[in-house]
Amino acid sequence: MLGLMTDKPLLISSLIEYAAKYHGETEIVSCNTNGSIDRSNYKKVNTRCKKLAQSLLKMGVKKGDTIGTMAWSNVRHYELYYGVSGIGAICHTINPRLFPEQISFIANDANDKYLFLDAEFLPLVENLSKTLVNVKKFIIMCSKDEMPSSKIIDDLICYEEMIEIESDDFSWPDFDEKTASSLCYTSGTTGNPKGVLYAHRSTVIHSMAAAAADAMCISARDVIMPVAPMFHANGWGIPYAATMAGAKLVLPGRNLDGESVQSLIENEQVTFTAAVPTIWLMLFEYLEKTGKKLESLNRCVIGGSACPRFMMEKFYEKYGVDVIHCWGMTETSPIGTINRPLSKHDTTDFTKKFDLAVKQGRPVYGVELKITDDNGIVLPNDGKSFGNLWIRGPWICSGYLNIKNSETHGDDDWFLTGDVATLDSDGYMQITDRTKDVIKSGGEWISSIEIENFAAGHPAIKEAAVIGIFHPKWDERPLLILVKNENSEVTEEEIFAFLKDKIASWWMPNAIEFIDALPHTATGKIQKLELREKFKDYKFEDI
Repeated sequence: MLGLMTDKPLLISSLIEYAAKYHGETEIVSCNTNGSIDRSNYKKVNTRCKKLAQSLLKMGVKKGDTIGTMAWSNVRHYELYYGVSGIGAICHTINPRLFPEQISFIANDANDKYLFLDAEFLPLVENLSKTLVNVKKFIIMCSKDEMPSSKIIDDLICYEEMIEIESDDFSWPDFDEKTASSLCYTSGTTGNPKGVLYAHRSTVIHSMAAAAADAMCISARDVIMPVAPMFHANGWGIPYAATMAGAKLVLPGRNLDGESVQSLIENEQVTFTAAVPTIWLMLFEYLEKTGKKLESLNRCVIGGSACPRFMMEKFYEKYGVDVIHCWGMTETSPIGTINRPLSKHDTTDFTKKFDLAVKQGRPVYGVELKITDDNGIVLPNDGKSFGNLWIRGPWICSGYLNIKNSETHGDDDWFLTGDVATLDSDGYMQITDRTKDVIKSGGEWISSIEIENFAAGHPAIKEAAVIGIFHPKWDERPLLILVKNENSEVTEEEIFAFLKDKIASWWMPNAIEFIDALPHTATGKIQKLELREKFKDYKFEDI
């Protein structure tokens, strides 16, 4: 016998409809490219989303059609999140930092019918327009007086003109909650990026889990600024979770330098934010130069790559901000684990507090993890055994778009993440490496991430990376590659002395190289593939 509950589908449109009804006057703040600020609220934005939905329907957009976006984190991009998905179409956020050929590939692979873009991306899109074989029209996300012209693309459409003629009277349609809602592509560090298609159901459930008290702990009292771009795994889901909670939302636009981020935090009294470690390095540099503080900020989520211990300690000790370490992937919507202490950790001392905090955390509700050896044998959750990390759950992808066979999707809905990790008895997971980056020396694994995090804690060091270099006796040994802080000097010997009591002696890098800058992927991660190419002929002195 079926349960006696209403069979109401979980749809993304219900999030903005709820926020408009019960938090209608709560602000949505949007920072433009020129630094100016636009202010709206959930009630007004919901109306604009409905106008956008009507415009799309008149343009012939049907359920299941894919609509591309190429924009920074701003209110018009936010409206596309809801206006597109709200009618059963698919909102495909494109990372404009990708190589042009990758952008063309994913737009065509996704079969984008229309492309919405910030005006500054018009030159990029003009150069690609002949390769975007399925795009019917290009919509510039600006007002009439900001509308650019093009000698290459005919009949550009102005976003504001498009929606202003539509009626306020529109009701969001109901449909199956398993309908596709949005599409993100992996960053594609090797080969072509792969498409991950999200559903309304998975997105709403993910938002509930992410906002929970033992996760991001998001509430209507928060002022939330998702620094993670809206084209990166749907802004880590925060534009959905914040809306569900009715929190004030601050969308920072394209300017993510230290001064811009600190100014927004101060002026808008931001309490919660989220970004990759690179953003916080820039913020720290600005705060050190100016002596400014982060008075309103009480917590920030750091993910995308492992957060160095020194960064957590500095946030907490100097600025009174709790760092919430998290882990996820495009394939996990993206939240997989979040690091929150248990009650038994309340009495732990400072050192043990951060011993725990550097781990990527425990699975949120709905997620399961396991680690296996290379033969698929499940390894114990003892906090010591290293293994291949697998994940499954209601918002974990079951396959890639337009790819029939995927080696990373196993039996019983398990997904092979490509990370090497440990799991302890409480379920805390710690990433020790990516499978492709792991260093195997004398038959033992060395964690490049752990060495990097300790090295980056030296006051003279800005960034650190470790790669494996061929060694005739040990197969591989670690090379530590460092970028110094501006106006800082440090020697190789000083770094070795700094690391001596922090890592196992056999983990100690065989050599250190200082370079001007590390290469990064389009999502801010260190591009180790490029480093391995750069140092492919490197030879240690003991060889």
